[in-house]
Amino acid sequence: FPKTTKPTQSSAPTPMLTRLLRLRSIRPQPAVTIIRFHQAKHSVIRMNSTDKAGQDDVKLPAISAPTEEEQQLMDEDLAEASEVFNSLFSTRRPKDGWAGISSGLKSATKGTVAGMASLIAQPIAGAQEGGVKGFFGGLATGVASAVALPVTGICVGAYQVGRGVANTVEAVNASKAGMQWDQEKREWIFYYLNKDKTEVEELEAAIKAAKDGTSGDASKTDMNEKKVKDREFYDLMGVSTNASPGDIKKAYYKEARKCHPDKCPDDPDAAKKFQTLGYAYQILSNEQSRATYDKNGKPDSNSADAANEIDPLVFFAVMFGSHLVEPYVGELWIATTADTMMKDAMEQQQAMDTENMTEEEAAALLAGKTTSTTSEEMRLKQRKREVKCALNLREKIMPYLEAKDEDDLITFKTSVQSEAATIAATSFGATFLVTIGFALQVEGEEFLGFQNTALGVGGHAARWKKTRKTTQNNFKLMGAGINAATTGRKAMKEVETAQRAMDEKRAQDNVNIQLGGDANEGESAMDEEQAKLAAQKLEETIPALLELAWAINIRDISRTLKHACKKLFTDAEVPMATRIQRAEAIRIIGEEFFNIGKANGGEKYSVKDAADIKARAEVAVMTTMAKAQGQEVSEDDTEEMIKQAKNMRADAENAANGEGGKTGNN
Repeated sequence: FPKTTKPTQSSAPTPMLTRLLRLRSIRPQPAVTIIRFHQAKHSVIRMNSTDKAGQDDVKLPAISAPTEEEQQLMDEDLAEASEVFNSLFSTRRPKDGWAGISSGLKSATKGTVAGMASLIAQPIAGAQEGGVKGFFGGLATGVASAVALPVTGICVGAYQVGRGVANTVEAVNASKAGMQWDQEKREWIFYYLNKDKTEVEELEAAIKAAKDGTSGDASKTDMNEKKVKDREFYDLMGVSTNASPGDIKKAYYKEARKCHPDKCPDDPDAAKKFQTLGYAYQILSNEQSRATYDKNGKPDSNSADAANEIDPLVFFAVMFGSHLVEPYVGELWIATTADTMMKDAMEQQQAMDTENMTEEEAAALLAGKTTSTTSEEMRLKQRKREVKCALNLREKIMPYLEAKDEDDLITFKTSVQSEAATIAATSFGATFLVTIGFALQVEGEEFLGFQNTALGVGGHAARWKKTRKTTQNNFKLMGAGINAATTGRKAMKEVETAQRAMDEKRAQDNVNIQLGGDANEGESAMDEEQAKLAAQKLEETIPALLELAWAINIRDISRTLKHACKKLFTDAEVPMATRIQRAEAIRIIGEEFFNIGKANGGEKYSVKDAADIKARAEVAVMTTMAKAQGQEVSEDDTEEMIKQAKNMRADAENAANGEGGKTGNN
């Protein structure tokens, strides 16, 4: 039962009392039930008609049906109890017998742990509220809970095991039919890749419409649409970047009727909206100005502001050289997360009324809104990324599926090898090949193993191989995180020490000046040396941070390709024979990628070349600034700029070392 406050002399009977009375009234009694209300304690005592006279006895009146408010309270209590029960015990429908056993063990374990916790916590809570009497009352409650909860957990566990065993036959038949288990709906369904693509587009349009206050259809985007520098004008008219001039014209007239000042006399911003819409149509209706807009963005963009804008997607793409593997892995999670958080923070900051709230209130509001919005959008972006990767893989393997003879198969394999060699020639390309190759190979082997081997032995072997590799990657990620944290903390301490020394020397210089002396030039030179030392220590942390970033990328790529391959292999739009062919082609791509990447040292992704890291970071910043100003920078340009930056840095260091040697000789 939910908690009820202790009634006072003037309080009315509680809803819980009413429920108890109602329950008592429907039970047949051999004698008339009498209720005595003691005004001092407001307690309820059940008596029969033979009780002594002289008391203020009141015969129980007939109790009517519960009111709407009382029924609502009872429903809320029942829903709350059900929620607590479901959160404590595993009661969801199990997929099969193994899932039932797992769910049963979880329920039994949770019940036992909850019972032991109650046995310890109840006496303590009772002692705090009621002293010795409360302690013993809490002890009694704790003992009862320590017995009831484990027994309940065992009963629920047995029930879940039974449900799982009963669902095993359905699971076997559904799996043979190519159906997939929906973790959210807890049922077997047929998965369709193209349908998933459509759903993602609709969800993306709905989220955008919620932000912009427009209709979902107007905000709908196509995954395959043309990439442009800025799509604000397209979104303003609710068209795709692939829209034809006729579609743009129709959309303009449709939107113009909605925001025309004569049609919206109550909207003070109608004139401004209509003017902006007209300007957008003027740009997009002209073929030349539209091409310029697609390439450089809005003509009136402020170059100074654009120069200060860093696009995380461009920065990390240059930093890791992932442009060639983007069809396989999509946009890296680390880049997407940084981009989403930055955009959400900027939008929320612009929307907040900072003049009428304190900094603490603004920060709390910003954190809350950003967290909720970011979480939803990040899940959708990851789902969209997996769908796009699956679609790209489907297109990549089409030559294999359409092969008519052995020569076509050899041609397909040769093209994969050529692509892998091109990727391996780029920075971090070998590491990408090993990661992508292993993921594709093991996913193909797992699907084929369950389909083609007896009892799925090959599939279980591939799954164990994948689990072992995942465990290794998790340990590497943990080690990289610890190393990055340790290195960063050490560098910060050294920087703080250098800063304190600089402050002390600066204070001493001020004292000398006040006393009529001159500042010590030697100490000033030492300050400069300490500043260089601090910068050097900070630079030393970059390899550790990049090592951590790479560990995150490897885990991210593996998880993304796992889900993308599952979508590709379980697509019910094609027969099982075609799905098996897809898995074979994916396995071939994985084998070739992995072997070529391994031959180029891709298994050792440890980052130790500080000069290369610095050069890539500098070029990444310059590239993002150049693209923000509308300049076109290709991937080949960035790689050439990185090589030049490394050579220039090496020449500068050699020149500095040469001058140092001459000075020492002199």
